[in-house]
Amino acid sequence: MQPEPHASYAAAFAPALLDPVREVPSIVTGPCGKPAVTCYNVYRNNVTVSLIDALASIYPAVQRLTGAEFFRAMARFHVRETPPNSPLLFDYGRDFPAFIERYEHAQSLPWLADVARIERAWLDAYHAADSALLLPSALATIAPDRLAGLVFTLHPATRVVRSSYAAVTIFAANRGTESADDSIDASLPEDALITRPDVDVVVQLLPPGGAVFLTCLMSGCMLAEAAAAALEEAPDFDLATNIAGLFEAGAFASLTSGDAR
Repeated sequence: MQPEPHASYAAAFAPALLDPVREVPSIVTGPCGKPAVTCYNVYRNNVTVSLIDALASIYPAVQRLTGAEFFRAMARFHVRETPPNSPLLFDYGRDFPAFIERYEHAQSLPWLADVARIERAWLDAYHAADSALLLPSALATIAPDRLAGLVFTLHPATRVVRSSYAAVTIFAANRGTESADDSIDASLPEDALITRPDVDVVVQLLPPGGAVFLTCLMSGCMLAEAAAAALEEAPDFDLATNIAGLFEAGAFASLTSGDAR
């Protein structure tokens, strides 16, 4: 069952791999030109299992929350619906959180998709480009009347995930080896900050208004504009505390004056 060295073979070979209903391509043959149905089905199963295993390694908290049997059944449906478009397995499953959100049998866990989004952000932060961190001392060189116009460049690993549920707490309780806390009030909205200030990825809870503030900075807003947006959502938003927390988390890479835009 050696593939022919041209693209037409791959085009005929691949489409049925993730669809067990489709017939084995006639171009797949064994010795003496006989059909290689059994060999193809074994290979087809191995491909599906490998992709499910990849999803399990990317989304361990989701699997812990649902149980392995439920997770693998859900993942199998996703694999059949969404073939990989990259040769890198860690890049697979970007659409999995959205799939979970509409998966019929996961509707009783409305926060599960957001936990998956945090896990995906964790992996992306882990693989993000390296960059020097902006230190708080950088602000000491800025004249007070120019602070409002500052524009921050975020560290490549910085991510924000917003949730209408306690996704950060649920994520934290299910990524470790300790027993999960059954007393979590999942209905409380939480926003996650994901950074990689050193070699380890850090996921932490953002204070009210913090997600809007950081998202505005990510989009290129000046400091004053981002603070105004945060205050509109959370009147108790504390600019100094939030800036200090983002510096400590390693969220920034550099800053410039908005006048330079």
